[in-house]
Amino acid sequence: MKKSESPFGEPVVLPLEDVIDLHAFQPKDIPSVVEEYLEQCIQAGLSEVRIIHGRGVGVQRNIVRSLLEKHPLVDSFQDAPPQAGGWGATVVILKKAR
Repeated sequence: MKKSESPFGEPVVLPLEDVIDLHAFQPKDIPSVVEEYLEQCIQAGLSEVRIIHGRGVGVQRNIVRSLLEKHPLVDSFQDAPPQAGGWGATVVILKKAR
């Protein structure tokens, strides 16, 4: 779908929560979505978030973790606890806003 074919006239604004489910996004959009999500979380003062990428064969997980390893706002990350998605989600500890 081209940008001009979008059913929405402008970007859709979603409420900011401490969890984001990436299943709704195209794989090519994952890096920019995660980047923007982390920026917004820091601005909102969140210190811990959960990114749901799914289990599958690990492609989305690898994309997310590759970005998190290099991201200046990320203090640490690990698999979510079993009740919160296990290895199908990643819990991220964010650095404090400057």
